[in-house]
Amino acid sequence: MKSLPMVKLLLPFAAGIVLGEHFALPWWFVAAAFSLCGVLALLLRSGAALAALLVVTGWGVCQFHAPERTVPLETMCLWQMQVEGMPAGRGRYSSADGVIRAWRLPGRTQWHTAADRVVLRTDSTVVLSGGDRILCWGRVGALRGGSESYRRLMARRGFVGSLYLSSRRVLESGANADPGLHLRAAARMKRICSPDDAGAVLRAMTVADRSGLTPRLRAAWSRSGMSHLLAVSGLHTGLVFLLANLALRWLALLRRGHLVRDALAVGAVWLYVATAGFPPSAVRAAVMCTLLQAALAVGSEYVGLNALAAAAFGMLLWNPAWIGDIGFQLSFVAVAAILLWAVPLCRRLHGRHRVLNALTDTVAVGAVATLATAPLVSHAFGVVPVAGLLLNPAVIPLAGIVVLCGVAGLFVPEICRAGEGAADLLDLLARTTASVPGAAVEYALSTRATVACYVFFVIATAVLRHAAAKKNVHLPS
Repeated sequence: MKSLPMVKLLLPFAAGIVLGEHFALPWWFVAAAFSLCGVLALLLRSGAALAALLVVTGWGVCQFHAPERTVPLETMCLWQMQVEGMPAGRGRYSSADGVIRAWRLPGRTQWHTAADRVVLRTDSTVVLSGGDRILCWGRVGALRGGSESYRRLMARRGFVGSLYLSSRRVLESGANADPGLHLRAAARMKRICSPDDAGAVLRAMTVADRSGLTPRLRAAWSRSGMSHLLAVSGLHTGLVFLLANLALRWLALLRRGHLVRDALAVGAVWLYVATAGFPPSAVRAAVMCTLLQAALAVGSEYVGLNALAAAAFGMLLWNPAWIGDIGFQLSFVAVAAILLWAVPLCRRLHGRHRVLNALTDTVAVGAVATLATAPLVSHAFGVVPVAGLLLNPAVIPLAGIVVLCGVAGLFVPEICRAGEGAADLLDLLARTTASVPGAAVEYALSTRATVACYVFFVIATAVLRHAAAKKNVHLPS
């Protein structure tokens, strides 16, 4: 069995973050524990001391990055804020993410700087665009509505509350002079794509602009088990990675051309992730693609689980709140299951026919990823998409066409027509499947049941890997 040092480092580090979310320690205690564990780990070369050091590190990182609210709640104030992302419609109302840059109490002259995030809810009289800077007045209230898990998720992402805006509450509004790459790409796609559902799907899958997704479309895709395609994730990033390597293969014919190809392919992947606004699952995939490309460049062995653990370690070090983000969790659970279960299963099922092998791989990977993420999906969204197991052979190739045509359409707009055709087929498939009785089962797993499911998966995986390792041991003759 291959050594997995990054996995062993990740587990205690993640455990420290989880503990840090529930219990606060004095900073002097964290510093003393870090120093003591570090000295013991160096002097005694103790694995237990190293694990304790990582737990303390994760604990300290979690406390250091813990968001602190700097704006008053339930108090009428003037707000200077900026709209993040693209506003999304919800029937008569729209919602968007906003960042409060400054606030002051009415009748006062002193402005207080801030960097708190709020959920903006607007009626039909207010039209906002991504990157807009607005001056408004109102009352920021605590997050309400939805499940408790949803409110915890929003708090982890730095949201302190919600603010309702109508036209009479907006005093000034103006576009940001430098909206950034993500908003520029989203605005360009909105201009060149059609305004119907196919165009909305293409924009969501290419540049993470979900502002055009209607409630009907969201419900149908969720019930059919295809809603994960509407969020830019590892699947989308992996397709861009493959496209970049295929398009740049000819560079390997030049002197040191393979190094240029590797650098350009990695750059293309990160450019795409930046265009999509750096969603956690896409960042994870970009890190893994970068490690894979580096391994190819130097001719070293690539161990998928080590790369996955390294990506998780780096991302949690940068933003420990991601450990509670459902997108982060689904992404890593799916990839871990594919590496541990789908890859060995595909090897066993391979035959002589490449086309049949490709179809078998698609079914196996899709089935394993769907089964592995089903407990999390049930816990977070209260639904188990049964039909998702059967749709993957048709869904993944169509999703690839949508993503690749959308990315190419940023440079050659005419290519978007082909992408919209594939998106229309995906929407038809989602609506047809959602109308079938039993396509999805509405059931919400409790937290304990969800944890129990993954503990069982871990134990079963460890037992099977141990049995396979013993079976493959060759005795010396």
